Amino acid sequence: MAHVSDFLTPADLQRISSLQVLARVVVEGFTTGLHRSPHKGYSVEFKQHRQYVAGDEIRHIDWRVFARSDRYYIREYEEETNLRSTIILDRSGSMNYKGSSPGAVSKFDYATRLAACLSYMMVHQADGVGLVTFDDKIRRYIPPRSKVSHLRLIIDELEKSRPGGETELGQVFHDLVPKLHRRSLLIIISDCFGEVANFLKAMAHFRHARHEIVVFQVWDRDEIEFPFRGWTQFDCLEQDGVKHLIDPAMVRQAYLENLAKFRDELQFGCRKQRIDLVPFFTDEPYSKALAAYMTRRLGRA
Repeated sequence: MAHVSDFLTPADLQRISSLQVLARVVVEGFTTGLHRSPHKGYSVEFKQHRQYVAGDEIRHIDWRVFARSDRYYIREYEEETNLRSTIILDRSGSMNYKGSSPGAVSKFDYATRLAACLSYMMVHQADGVGLVTFDDKIRRYIPPRSKVSHLRLIIDELEKSRPGGETELGQVFHDLVPKLHRRSLLIIISDCFGEVANFLKAMAHFRHARHEIVVFQVWDRDEIEFPFRGWTQFDCLEQDGVKHLIDPAMVRQAYLENLAKFRDELQFGCRKQRIDLVPFFTDEPYSKALAAYMTRRLGRA
């Protein structure tokens, strides 16, 4: 059985242990914790007064207000709830890319460690976390839970998952929506390669179901800088046997222009839907990058 320590070093845990994953929109839950609920209750933090109406319980009347105004008012409170989140991990073939620089890790290895880091942090603060892995379809769905034993289940799944095959993000995400019965925070870890329009339609479907979405887009520097020199064989990681021998100088300009267009369209679409699109690079410590993002997020909450 895999252990948290297989993915996270003591330095990683020290860096993230004091951070809170705070949702910027209200989330639905049923236990007392650190996160706002849209449901008004009578037990945690005062929210407002409202006038008494027939059927309200007398025990919730604010008698001090009655003494001053001779009117009956109910004290309403806002519950606080645990965050429910689901990590949605891309295990398609393109995630298996690994650059040629010394010490390089594949995008998928990087993504699994990022997912483990998030899962540990969620459970550590008593929040529920689930996991979805997918390529051309949903391969594994683990519903959100907050127990330590549940963390072991997620870590084990991350360890045995392997990248491979094609994917169409839009269709997979549409298929996922019915499985997510409660609105929650969805954390997508992917390179997001595919048709941008289909991806954004799927994001709109999630948003229509009132989920909050964060996309951690994983990149290898090679994909951004296209540093190749001399004739190079490029192998398709999602279709076996598809290979192209290319002179990089002949395609570099077109590649970089298409890449810029792809990134701009994705960024614009996510911003329009109020979705955080956060780039992660495999040559940067994932825990450091995650801590920096969560600190910015905390500042906006």
